[in-house]
Amino acid sequence: MSHNIFISDLHLAPERPGTAESFFGFVKGPATQAEALYILGDLFEYWIGDDDLSDPFNASVANALGGLTREGVAVNLMQGNRDVLMGDEFAARCGGRLIADPVLLDLYGTRTLVMHGDTLCTDDVEYMKWRTKARDPAFQARFLAQPVPERKRLILGMRQKSEEHKQGQPPAIMDVAKLTVEQVLRDFDYPRLIHGHTHRPARHVHRVDEHDCERWVLNDWYERGGYLRCDASGCATRAL
Repeated sequence: MSHNIFISDLHLAPERPGTAESFFGFVKGPATQAEALYILGDLFEYWIGDDDLSDPFNASVANALGGLTREGVAVNLMQGNRDVLMGDEFAARCGGRLIADPVLLDLYGTRTLVMHGDTLCTDDVEYMKWRTKARDPAFQARFLAQPVPERKRLILGMRQKSEEHKQGQPPAIMDVAKLTVEQVLRDFDYPRLIHGHTHRPARHVHRVDEHDCERWVLNDWYERGGYLRCDASGCATRAL
């Protein structure tokens, strides 16, 4: 049966060879059977700019996705908070396309909203401030003007601060805000919602204005890879 596959939060990095191995196996295996693959952000642990495609690890990921597109699978890439600088050059190398966050799909007759998911975490005020800064074109231009080694040094420092911030926050703060989720569902006329970011994989049903809206949270790949498979009959999770 024709189907689409959704993944997010792989956080690929040379320092995590097991996850990379799972990804390459997934691209050569289950992903080849899909009509389309949607990567909803944080494909990489960090991304310092498309001019780092000469890095062997980055090139190997792009080439693997390029092989998938040559198999006839449409590859759709969304920026996450870790790879916000992923751009058109990387997408072209993959043979895929960048998509907006959020974007509304007609998924086998079911209206489905897909997003990375960080915009739903509005209770984490400090993170939302950082997100605005990280997506500011002037801030990005200043960052990209730095040499590659300096950018890598800066990114590693940002990652360390991010981990320190997480350690000091109650877990609920870093999850989605219920009222924000409900407002998004309302704004998009009560669709199904698929997102990542929170690393809290689950299926939820939100009752909004007498509409039952399904929300799927994708799993991260830190512990074990997996994906969401959607076809005309609905969605279901699959482990690797």
